Amino acid sequence: MARDVRLIRSPVAVTGMVLTTISAVLFIIVLLADLFGLHTNPYRGILFFLLLPLVFVVGLLLIPLGAWIERRRRAAGKPPASVDWPRIDLNDPRQRTTAIIVFCLTMVNVVIVSLGAYKGVEYMDSVGFCGQVCHTPMKPQGIAHQSGPHAAVGCVECHIGTGARGFVKAKLAGTRQLLEVSGNSYPRPIFAAPDDLVSSRETCERCHAPSRTRGDVMKRNVEYSSDEANTESVTTLRLHVGGADGAGRSTGIHWHADPANVVEYIATDEQRQTIPWVRVTSPDKGVREFAVGDATPDKIAGGVPRRMECTDCHNRQGHPIAATPERAVDLAISRREIVPTLPFVRREALTALKASHPSEEAALEAVSRSLRDFYSQNANASGPDLDRTVRAVQDIYRRSVFPDMKVTFGTYVNSIGHLDTPGCFRCHDDDHKGKDGKAIGQDCETCHAIE
Repeated sequence: MARDVRLIRSPVAVTGMVLTTISAVLFIIVLLADLFGLHTNPYRGILFFLLLPLVFVVGLLLIPLGAWIERRRRAAGKPPASVDWPRIDLNDPRQRTTAIIVFCLTMVNVVIVSLGAYKGVEYMDSVGFCGQVCHTPMKPQGIAHQSGPHAAVGCVECHIGTGARGFVKAKLAGTRQLLEVSGNSYPRPIFAAPDDLVSSRETCERCHAPSRTRGDVMKRNVEYSSDEANTESVTTLRLHVGGADGAGRSTGIHWHADPANVVEYIATDEQRQTIPWVRVTSPDKGVREFAVGDATPDKIAGGVPRRMECTDCHNRQGHPIAATPERAVDLAISRREIVPTLPFVRREALTALKASHPSEEAALEAVSRSLRDFYSQNANASGPDLDRTVRAVQDIYRRSVFPDMKVTFGTYVNSIGHLDTPGCFRCHDDDHKGKDGKAIGQDCETCHAIE
């Protein structure tokens, strides 16, 4: 036994013991910090939860390897290896000077490496890294994110879950995606599977409290006709957003967001637009199931219920792309980005946007040519107004159509409302019925009133 102990005193085994001890202590410290919420940057997990365990395992392997090497040395008749520690005497001026120089250089190296690691982590945590490193596949999401309401929120804040589990899951998915990009085998367009999305309880609800009462919210929908005057029409809606009130009752659209009400569903398509089965659990009415026809979890392929959350309706908040070119043009006119005094400008903008083009460069040139050719015959089309309109229509195309990824208006369904997509009517269609014959209603006044 004593002989085996001496075997691990070889330089290789001692190196393994040092690596194992240091990495184990650091990992425990970092793990405790993570448990107490002190570790917030997901990409620091590369060092904390991947490299440190790797160093720990390498150190463990070096210990028996060193013992094996030492055993072979002794079997060959060589003298036992020993680890001779240097003798340091700081009373010796030469050794003292050397020690000071080594210490200062070590501090400089620590600062340099720390700054490099920090900047590397900071870059990997940036929107630019997510949206530009994988330029072609992530271009639609990256550009849409820049013009969305969450442009100031980093990608990793929503796409990487909390803790070590969320980090490891994201890195495994990232490795697969990197291989797809390297082999040019990524899907076109890219759709996020529901299981790949981080729960809104870990993302949205960190800023948006589901229990907050919002009451009624006014919304003004502006549309334009494709006539010469681009005639404007306005619809004002009073949205009953609601929420949980002071008495603990939930009302309005955000009844679904109340944690006390659990809505589960099964979707049969990738974008969760076809929902044949719903189960609702609420404090006042208990558990109720609604189905289209005889749909049940057992009869639906892959029928695993998913709990409804914020992103089942607000599914394009991070990456908004107009549902139709009409919506995009109407919004641009209402903002006066497209000049509404230009005759037939809505019609001509739509004509330019709906044409098919092989690339973005070809499309932007064609948009400019189409509009300028039409207005070259119209004396009322002034130069500055036309230039601004051309830029606005080109910008709509640039933010909405990506030929390389086969993405265009409506490719990514927006489930808010029900004007351009099923939205609310995925469940509220009077076809989802319970065993008692009662259906999930489609009463418009439940959610909004037209002013």
